[in-house]
Amino acid sequence: MSIQRMDNVAIVVDDLDEAVDFFTELGMELEGRQVVEGPVPDQTVGLDGVRTEIAMMRPPDGHGGVELTKYLAPAASWPSPASPAPNTLGLHRVMFAVDDLEDTVARLRRFGSEPLGGVANYEDVYLLCYLRGPAGIIVALAQRIG
Repeated sequence: MSIQRMDNVAIVVDDLDEAVDFFTELGMELEGRQVVEGPVPDQTVGLDGVRTEIAMMRPPDGHGGVELTKYLAPAASWPSPASPAPNTLGLHRVMFAVDDLEDTVARLRRFGSEPLGGVANYEDVYLLCYLRGPAGIIVALAQRIG
């Protein structure tokens, strides 16, 4: 037996509306939004008194997704440091294929997102860049050019 698919990546955010706007601008669609609480989330995440609001974002192809989660209780806390460097151990980057990297970066600037370094050309096959997204995560963008 093996896994069937990767369903989604969860990102805990402090401003759910802004995070939804960010991923909508990136090209994802809001599939649904709801408050989740009770014994099932308490048991699942191992915390007591969980109350969250989640927004499920789906990419245009419908595969996978991003679950944006705002903890209403218990309150979320920032890791230290709040925006870890790209070489920090652990999960903190999500990559998206885009059709126009420069346009995508320009549109995400209204959220304060700037490339961490710059736009790199990888062997005339991809344009690549990293930028900061909601909650300080790194959002990687890749445009196939060759």
